[in-house]
Amino acid sequence: MPTQDKRVTPSFFAHAVLKTSRFEEMVKHWKTLLNAEIAHQDAMFCFMTYDDEHHRLAIIGIPGLEDNSSQAAGLDHLAYTYASIDDLIATYDRLKAMDINPVWSINHGPTLSLYYADPDGNRAELQIDLFTSAEQVNEFIHSDAFTENPIGIKFDPEELFTRYRNGEPLSDLVIRRPLKEGESFFDHLA
Repeated sequence: MPTQDKRVTPSFFAHAVLKTSRFEEMVKHWKTLLNAEIAHQDAMFCFMTYDDEHHRLAIIGIPGLEDNSSQAAGLDHLAYTYASIDDLIATYDRLKAMDINPVWSINHGPTLSLYYADPDGNRAELQIDLFTSAEQVNEFIHSDAFTENPIGIKFDPEELFTRYRNGEPLSDLVIRRPLKEGESFFDHLA
């Protein structure tokens, strides 16, 4: 039985729900982006999953909604971690073949991340972890390098992935360089 002294937390993150006036476009985009399966869809609701959870993302169609402003407060993005660089590259290639391209590609330090925007402007971060443990990530977050640049360094996925395919070790390709003289982390924002 929980007490006030015991910290009680959720066991896992279950799903996210997006509401939209662009129902069919949004369903198509997210199904394609996540390579998801539709668990249920009708004229107003779509529940999809990409793993053993009954649904990881739901989309609700509500006609007449106003568009969100990119300058409004709210959720910035949803992040999805891939098991390997090969899986991230395969996803990048699959999406690129359908003319779905990242709007921002950045080496955050702890992750190598590709951001994609849906028809409503919501973003999804598709990423791989660059550290092997939470302790390493925490050490990086408490470092001077992170204090100087909490955002990361933009990169060209086409160039980086080509170099990787040509045999350069990932560990060499993802070393996050320090900011150059006169450069700010604001220069690397999307």
